[in-house]
Amino acid sequence: MSADFDVLVVGAGLMGSATAWAAARRGATVAVLEQFGPHHARGSSHGSARIVRRAYGDALYTRLTGRAFELWRELELSQDVQLVRRLGGLDFGRRRDVVTLAEHLAAAGVAHEVMDGVEAERRWPGMRFKGPVVFHEQAGTVDAEGAVDGFLAAAEGLGAQVRFETAVRWVAVRGEESVEVHTEGGTLTARRVVLAPGAWLAQLAGALVSLPELVVTQQQIAHFRRLDPSAPPWPSVIHDAEPAIYHLAGGHGGAVADDRKVGRHDGGTVTPGVPLDRSLDPSAGAELVEYVRQWLPGLDPTPRHETTCLYTSTMSEDFVLDRVGPLVVCSACSGHGAKFAPLVGELTADLALGSGTAVPDRFRLTAHRTPRTGGVSL
Repeated sequence: MSADFDVLVVGAGLMGSATAWAAARRGATVAVLEQFGPHHARGSSHGSARIVRRAYGDALYTRLTGRAFELWRELELSQDVQLVRRLGGLDFGRRRDVVTLAEHLAAAGVAHEVMDGVEAERRWPGMRFKGPVVFHEQAGTVDAEGAVDGFLAAAEGLGAQVRFETAVRWVAVRGEESVEVHTEGGTLTARRVVLAPGAWLAQLAGALVSLPELVVTQQQIAHFRRLDPSAPPWPSVIHDAEPAIYHLAGGHGGAVADDRKVGRHDGGTVTPGVPLDRSLDPSAGAELVEYVRQWLPGLDPTPRHETTCLYTSTMSEDFVLDRVGPLVVCSACSGHGAKFAPLVGELTADLALGSGTAVPDRFRLTAHRTPRTGGVSL
């Protein structure tokens, strides 16, 4: 009996929606199932701003960012939207190896500058720096919610179906080319099923696939008002010290463009499974306020808005992309995956419909059984 779809994607966040677009571009019949409604804030893909950049402490990721930028541009052209703001990127901090970052950028042909903190403060007044700083122009922000909308619209334009408010209850493999997906509204069949539910992966697929350890943390974010909103937007910043802090322009237009989004990359509240309580942590909020007072005097230190998001992380902070029979696992972006979304979609679609040989070995399930140590340095 023929399947309802060639590819059925579970999860319509950044990775699932990007996969739907990539699979539809290959001519496959595609459906996307999302347990919540559009623009929900319960996972990891909500909000208007994520960092995009080329600088990484890991040569593999520096290389992959180049292809990701090309695909972001393809999406923008296909949907006639602007999603990426090229504002530049700054990296510094006691744990940030600026020399290695510069070497990786140079090897990838990315223009960059290394300077001391005094020069950085002169060029970007309102921020403080300590130690060497590396700047590159191929960085900035991407509109996360706008990207999800763009991926899904592009996929629908190629015939894909998108079904919100459709929770998947369980998945049953019936053969190498047959999977049943049971939802509240009935059962669907597909030749391939892509599991991209973010923090819900372990509870949905733990009995089907031997997954690596996945740690779900709730991370707190705050938005602060710039004291001089008429000044040019600041670059995105990675300040890898103790704690590791990132901050970026908080929106793509209107009043939110004056905000500065500030968050802690490490730490977070470890949760057993997916947290139901998304209440704010006063101590985490106070830590961000103190950081702003010390390092960002160009901001009003009173938060304009506070919220949370989820990280789903592996021990190595590498992604998990692999296929087991007719199931494709696409997950564990470890708090740094948003910038790679269109590339992850391409790699995942190739696992489902092609050879999958473009997937780096480090992302395979077998690699996570003996994970690297030290992470990918943000």
